[in-house]
Amino acid sequence: MKYSVNLFRMAFSLEDHLFRIRKAEQIHNLWKVSGLLVLLTMLIYGWMAYLGVGTNILSGYATELSPAGYETVKGWFLLGRVGFALIFAALVLFVPSLIYYAVTDIPYRKLMIMQLAVLVVLLVERVVWVPLVLYAGLDWYVSPLSFGIIASYLTEESWVIYFFGSISLFQLWLIWFQVKYLRAMTMMKQRWLWMTVIFLHIIFWGLATLLAELDTYLINGWFV
Repeated sequence: MKYSVNLFRMAFSLEDHLFRIRKAEQIHNLWKVSGLLVLLTMLIYGWMAYLGVGTNILSGYATELSPAGYETVKGWFLLGRVGFALIFAALVLFVPSLIYYAVTDIPYRKLMIMQLAVLVVLLVERVVWVPLVLYAGLDWYVSPLSFGIIASYLTEESWVIYFFGSISLFQLWLIWFQVKYLRAMTMMKQRWLWMTVIFLHIIFWGLATLLAELDTYLINGWFV
């Protein structure tokens, strides 16, 4: 049985597509869709940087540099975000797929399909951030769709706010989706699937927290 990757149709008939993926012996369009999503990720991050999302870190240099120098800094910032987007997309697509491949009997290419859907949802989440930043002045870690805004009322510890800010409604949906997908592809016990998926998400939330903590220091290292 052949299966052609179509994430749009998959969103509207998940059960049917899970059945077809499980039975599939050949996967078509996997690398084509992967390449397009990586390119889309880079475009979205570049667009966000162009609109000024995340450039609050650079605001302190506005008075220290000449207009031309400040524009150069912004240009490097945009290029840095595009480069980060490339790394981010690759990590989302390949690393979890490799880990799940190591702990389950699911073929790697079928796990890649799952991670393609995950990347799409993460990109939707980032697009949602844009109006929150531009019109409400809210950074990603205090989005009303995350637990960061609650954490900000309970503590001033930045790493705590960043960590809980990484846990959003999108992330909780992704946990459910990944468990559902993996259950359809393997006979592994549901309890272990939940534990594995949640554990990996906790690791990624911790990495997001670490990057957010280091972000200011990295910027300072380049431009000061």
